[in-house]
Formats: sequence, C-alpha cells, structure tokens
Amino acid sequence: MSARTDCTVLVLGSDPPPKLDRLAGRARVVFTDETALSDRLPTADVLLAWDFTSDAIRERWPESGPRPRWVHTASAGVDRLLSPALIADDTVVTNARGVFEQPIAEYVAGLVIAMAKDFYGSWELQRQRRWQHRETLRLAGTRAVVVGSGPIGRAIGTTLLALGVRVDLVGRRERPEDPRFGRVHAAGALNGLLPHADWVICAAPLTEETRGLFGAAAFARMPRRARFVNVGRGPLVDEAALEAALRGWRIAAAALDVFEREPLGTDSPLWDVPHLVVSPHMSGDTLGWRDALADQFQDNFDRWAAGEPLLNVVDKQLGYVPVT
Repeated sequence: MSARTDCTVLVLGSDPPPKLDRLAGRARVVFTDETALSDRLPTADVLLAWDFTSDAIRERWPESGPRPRWVHTASAGVDRLLSPALIADDTVVTNARGVFEQPIAEYVAGLVIAMAKDFYGSWELQRQRRWQHRETLRLAGTRAVVVGSGPIGRAIGTTLLALGVRVDLVGRRERPEDPRFGRVHAAGALNGLLPHADWVICAAPLTEETRGLFGAAAFARMPRRARFVNVGRGPLVDEAALEAALRGWRIAAAALDVFEREPLGTDSPLWDVPHLVVSPHMSGDTLGWRDALADQFQDNFDRWAAGEPLLNVVDKQLGYVPVT
C-alpha cells in the first residue's frame, strides 16, 4: 500500500460527528447520509462507517468502478456492511477491535452478579416496602459457557474467571492448549457443554454458520437453573424460542443487549417476558467511547497514509478478525 498525503475520507453518519482533528490538512473529510452514499462512494479513498447500525454499505456497495480501497467500521461486528461485492473485491475492511472488549466484559459480569444475587428482586421488594429475607446464589464454582473465542469472548471469560466461575470457551475450532482457558472448544462441542452450564454467554460474530445458533433445541439442552446472556448479535438468537423457554420456566433467566430488529418496538412481547433483562445495545458504550473509536480510526489512518499494514484487518470470508 503506497503512502498517501492527500485523500478523501467519506464518513457515513454524523450524529454525533466523530472528532477527526488529526486529519486536518491531510484528508478531505466528507460526511454523508444513506441517501447520498451511492453517489459519493466512487469519490472516496477511505470510508468510515461511523453509523455502524446502517445497512446502506452492504446494500449499495458497487460491483465495479471506483470505490474506497479501505473501509473501517466503528463496531466489532461487520455483518451490517459485508456484501458479496465487497467480499469479492480487494478493498480492505477493518473494525473496532480493542475498544469494546473490557466494557462488554464488565457489563456481562454485572448482569451475572445481579442475577446471582437477585438484585432485581431486592429492588422490587424495596419498592413494595417489604422486608423479605432470601438466599442467593454463590458465583464461585458455577460454570459458564462463553460462545465466541474472539477478544470480546476472551475478555468475558477472563472476568468471570476472576469471580471464581469455571469457564468453557467455545470458538470456531478447537485449540487444546490455550494459555488462559486451558482449552478452547470447537463449535461442535457446544451441545455437549450446554447441559452443564449455569451461565451461557453468547458473544459470537454473526455469520451464516452462527445465525439462529440459540433456538428451541439449544434452550432445551440447558438446565433449568441456566441463565442466558446475548451481547453478540440479535439474529444469533431465536427470540420466540427464548420467550417460550422463559415463560415455560425452561431456563431461569436471560438478558438481551442485542435484538433481531433494533430499536426494539414498543409492541414487542419481549418487554414483558418474566425474568428477561432488556437493554438497548449499550453493553460496550462507556463514557468516552466515541472518542476512543475516533482515535482508533485516526491511528489506523496514520498507518494507511504511511503505507504501513493496517491493524484489525477483517477476514471477509470468515466475517471477523482472525485470532492470532
């Protein structure tokens, strides 16, 4: 990749706009919305998908002609932008790996502790002014199955280990000598792990292989004491099957931070499902997260301008950054 001193950076989304001060005098920054994206793509050298909730890049990526040579998305997942045309061409795709891992791990740990210690029940009893003593679950010694062995899944697993939870990490392929977890299980081992899980945490990328991974069959394999958390992507879970499992007391509780359709409609039955925590895709969003995303992009831009290899390059066939 040759060094660049002047180029056009096209930014999809501007609410709020990223702080790209370090690009001043080095690049022409153009903001666009979805409606103008098709017309502006041929004029851009670099595309920053600041609005990572948009499907416009996947839907409008050109099959031929001029196009950006590098696309960066301000998210860990790339399923919203990868189209057959983008996968097939030589445009480099990078993601926001490194920004969200620890915040999401902390969020998951918070949910696990809240469920184990019945914080929701305490809040509800306080609201009712009722003094009702209960016994709660001890976390140490329980077992978690964390699905997704990338940086987010590993951060979740590491945080749960610190709480005394035994962790089975599941990835695409088996790695028998993992330095932290001892072993990473292959995806095919998941069905055998679910019946022994107290906690099932989904942090997998969305691919054709993982779509609908957690459906009625998966929930039926979990013990009734199991709690389920999804911080990956909404379509990884059959929401109707999860609702049925919770209403039928097939599993103990669940928490969803991501959904098949976002934002979750006010008429969705999920709002009223017992023992389900609903949060609006916020598990990785801590104070200052947008500035961290802008800094990460500008750091990678420095490398691109200098002709150096980019960081966080996505394997477009796999749909994620391979673990090295």
